[in-house]
Amino acid sequence: MTVADLLDRPLGVLRLSLTARCNLACPYCLPDGQEPSGLLSMEQRLQVAKAAVALGAKSLRLTGGEPLLYKELDELIGALQPLRREGLQEIALTSNGMLLSAERAQQLREAGLDRLTLSLDGTTGTSVAAMAGLADPAAGERALKQVLRAIEHARQAGFDPAQGALKLNAVIQRNRNAEQVLPLAQLCRQQGLELRLIEYMDVGNRNGWRRAEVVPAAEMVRTIGEQWPLEPLGRAGSSTANRWRYRDGRGCVAMVASVSEPFCGDCNRLRVTADGIAYTCLFAAPGSGVDLKPSLAAGRDQGDLEAALDQLWRQRADRYSEDRSRSATPPGAHAEMAYLGG
Repeated sequence: MTVADLLDRPLGVLRLSLTARCNLACPYCLPDGQEPSGLLSMEQRLQVAKAAVALGAKSLRLTGGEPLLYKELDELIGALQPLRREGLQEIALTSNGMLLSAERAQQLREAGLDRLTLSLDGTTGTSVAAMAGLADPAAGERALKQVLRAIEHARQAGFDPAQGALKLNAVIQRNRNAEQVLPLAQLCRQQGLELRLIEYMDVGNRNGWRRAEVVPAAEMVRTIGEQWPLEPLGRAGSSTANRWRYRDGRGCVAMVASVSEPFCGDCNRLRVTADGIAYTCLFAAPGSGVDLKPSLAAGRDQGDLEAALDQLWRQRADRYSEDRSRSATPPGAHAEMAYLGG
């Protein structure tokens, strides 16, 4: 069964947050240093995933905070594998890479993780420190080296970038790291990685977002294309990214442009926080989520959970980014991205 919302958008992706904690303090996210109360157990997370798959979700992305801080991660990934027989096609994970050792990467691969996206917002100690909330360029340089090692660990573990199993995310913010667009593109061309450049977004309430600090995707495409000519590949249905191919054959680059080129029209993502609150939009208002814990209580039937998610999705009419682009009214408060899983 595939459930559709009020705008006829089917549920396709579950983004399941495993923790609100992070070992970095990126200023565009600013997570808390501690977990909310009432975290879901591993068994409850499995129930949520099973219910989402029953309603049509084909992809599961494990997020945070920093999901590598979740101690039962490998066990959870292994326990999710039977859902492939019920329609789940891929299990992916987004990480800042700081904790990804060679052993950890191998464990994730053996547990059954299909895709891994790492995050790196600069190629110098100064830019990394500024975007990761680190004390100084020396700390940024150490973090940069850790992420570069993580890329190699992931590759050696079998996450093949040529097959789309390993990609690199970078948030770009004017007056903070906008000069890193070309260096990041160069790094990914050298590494054989697809770079996903993400517009600075008005997520949460802590990052002091201003539209003037958004570097539009079109500007980033222009900057890269002047150095290495590009040809458009377009955006696959329900994808967050527009993709371009380098004409010299050195891979692809992608743009996530939720501010300048909203893609609400075919958004198919359901988000569940680490403490079991379901949201149907990254930019949801505080308190607008649905608490799934009553449906996950001991003795409740799995059908109760499926019914709760079914009702939530059928009532969905979110199109925040499109509404923002048409309105001169300042946006209201949002639920925090560190809880929603990005």
